[in-house]
Amino acid sequence: MSAWIPLTPLLCVALGGLLVMVADVVFKKAPDYAFIASGALFLAVALSCTLWSHHQDYTLPAFFGNYLAVDRLALFFDVVICGGAALCTLLAGAYLREHDLERGEFYVLILFSTFGAMVLARATDLLSVFIGLETMSLGVYSLVAYRRSSIRSAEGGIKYFLLGSFAAAIFLFGSALLYGATGSTELVAIGRQISQGSADTRLVMFAMVFLIVGVAFKVSAVPFHMWTPDAYEGAVTPVSSYMSVVVKAAAFALMARIVLVVFGDPLSSNFVTGWPSVIAVLAALSLIVGNLSAIVQRSVKRMLAYSSIGHAGFILMGIAASTEMGDAALSSVFYYLMAYTVSNVLAFGSLILMGSRGKEAVSYEDLAGVGLRHPLAALPLTVAMLSLMGMPPTAGFFAKYYVLSAAVSMGGVMTWLAVLGVLSSAVAAYYYLRVLVFAYMKSPEPGAPIAVPMRSGYVVVGLLVAAFFVIKMGITPQNYLDWAIEAAGRLV
Repeated sequence: MSAWIPLTPLLCVALGGLLVMVADVVFKKAPDYAFIASGALFLAVALSCTLWSHHQDYTLPAFFGNYLAVDRLALFFDVVICGGAALCTLLAGAYLREHDLERGEFYVLILFSTFGAMVLARATDLLSVFIGLETMSLGVYSLVAYRRSSIRSAEGGIKYFLLGSFAAAIFLFGSALLYGATGSTELVAIGRQISQGSADTRLVMFAMVFLIVGVAFKVSAVPFHMWTPDAYEGAVTPVSSYMSVVVKAAAFALMARIVLVVFGDPLSSNFVTGWPSVIAVLAALSLIVGNLSAIVQRSVKRMLAYSSIGHAGFILMGIAASTEMGDAALSSVFYYLMAYTVSNVLAFGSLILMGSRGKEAVSYEDLAGVGLRHPLAALPLTVAMLSLMGMPPTAGFFAKYYVLSAAVSMGGVMTWLAVLGVLSSAVAAYYYLRVLVFAYMKSPEPGAPIAVPMRSGYVVVGLLVAAFFVIKMGITPQNYLDWAIEAAGRLV
C-alpha cells in the first residue's frame, strides 16, 4: 500500500474530478463546485509538500515506476501546477457565477486537465509523455470554447484544437523517430544510448527537431505562437489564466526533461550538438516578437497573451544556458515559473475584479480611472504589472535577474541574448506601465465596467494568496531559489 503514497497528489486530483462529476449528476441543486475543485487541488499541494522530504523512502508500483518519476522535480511541479490551477479555480468560482456560466463540467475539465499536466511533468517514458500531453490538451481545448454563445470563444477553441492536434502529431512523429534510433521509449535509456554513441545520429537529430517543435507550440514560442492571442482572448478569463500558468509550467517541465535527460547532460560534453542553439533562437524570436506585438494591442487580454510569449523567451534563455551553467540556470527557470504563475494569476484575477455583471474589463479603456474610483481593487493590478515588468521588490524582478545572470555567466552568444532580454524588458515596461497610466491617470469612458471590490470571497482569496507570494518571493527570494535548486538537482 505504501507504494501508492507517492501517487497521492495525482490520485487526489483525479478523485476530485470524479467527485465533481458524481455531484453534478446526483444533486438537483448544484453544489459549490469551486470549493470542491480548489479543495482537491490545495490538498494535492499539501501532499506534495509533505512528500518533499521523504520521497526517497517510497518506490512506485512496478508498472508505474517505468513511466512516472517520484523525485523532487516531480513534486516541485506538482506544487506549481496544482497551486496555479487552484488559484485559477478560485477565480472561476467568482467569474462563472457572475456571468451565468456556472456548470459542473468546467471544474471536471480543469481537474482532469491538471491531472494530465501533472503526468506530463513527471513522465519518464515517451508513452506516458504523450498520454499526459493529450489528457492536458483535450481538456484545455474544451475550456477555451467553454462559452458556447461566443463566436470568439468558438474561434479560439477551433484554432487551438487544429493547431494543437498538428503539433501533437509532430511530437508523436519525433517520438517514433527516437524509438527507431534507440529501440527504447524510456527517456533515461534513450539518453544513455545517445551519449554512448550507439544511436543513429541522423534519426536523433531529426527527432530532436520534431520534439522541440511540438513542445515549443505548448509554451507559445515563436514561430509556433499563432494560436495564443486568439485563444487567450476568446476564452473566459479564468481559462486564459489557466493556460498561461498551468499549461506553460507543464510544457516547460517536459522540455527540461527531454533536452537535458535525452539530448544532453549539462555537466558532460556528450550531448546532441545543436539543441542549445535551437532553444536560443526560439528564445530570441519569442523575446522580439512577443514584446513588440504586445505594444500595439488594444485588449489587455491580448497584451497579456503576447506578453506570455515574451516571458517564454526568458525561460527558454535559461534552458539554453543550462548546458554550461547546470543547476544555476535550471533553478532560475524553475524560480521564473513560480514567479510567473503567481504574477499572471494576479493579473488575470484583477481583470475579473474590475469587471461588472455581464461585461468584462478587457480593454485599456475599461480600466480607465479605476485606481481613483476603487483604490483597493486597483492595488492587485498594480502589483501584478510591476512584477511582470520586473520591478523590485517583486518576484518578477528576481526571476529575470536569475535568468539573465545565468546567461551572462555562460558568455559567448548567450551574453548577447541576455542583452536582448534586457532590451525587451524595457519594451515590456511600456505596455505594462500603460495599464497603470489608464488606471490612475485617465477618466473612465461612458459605460465602462465598474469594479465592485469584495463582491466574491473566492476572487478575493485568490488575489490575496497570489499577491502574498508575489511580494514574499521578492523579499525572500533565496528561500524559493534553494527549493528550485533542489528540484533541478534531479536533472543536473
